[in-house]
Amino acid sequence: VQLVESGGGSVQAGGSLRLSCAVSGATFSHYCMGWFRQAPGKEREAVASISTDGGSTDYAGSVKGRFTISRDNAKNTLCLQMSSLTPEDTGIYYCAASPWTTSCYMAPYNYWGQGTQVTVS
Repeated sequence: VQLVESGGGSVQAGGSLRLSCAVSGATFSHYCMGWFRQAPGKEREAVASISTDGGSTDYAGSVKGRFTISRDNAKNTLCLQMSSLTPEDTGIYYCAASPWTTSCYMAPYNYWGQGTQVTVS
């Protein structure tokens, strides 16, 4: 399974960014998908997850109401729409895939992209 993130960049506080993750080498619709991030000097944390059909989503408390995860199974694409960004959102954002099909927020994620940098100032 190959995952390639895009859409990162630098933005001012209060701004928005949209991250995308293109997935290949697997039947995309069979995988739980998630976004994770790692801030400088901190451990990687889960940001959001989405069920195989997109019908169920979960968010970390720190991003709930500001971030929206979505997927397009026809295009093998995962997205993360981020708004009202703060400097605390700065970090490397990773998309990840899990062969689990339920409880995606708790799933073990086996496949990872290379990450995309998000910087909020």
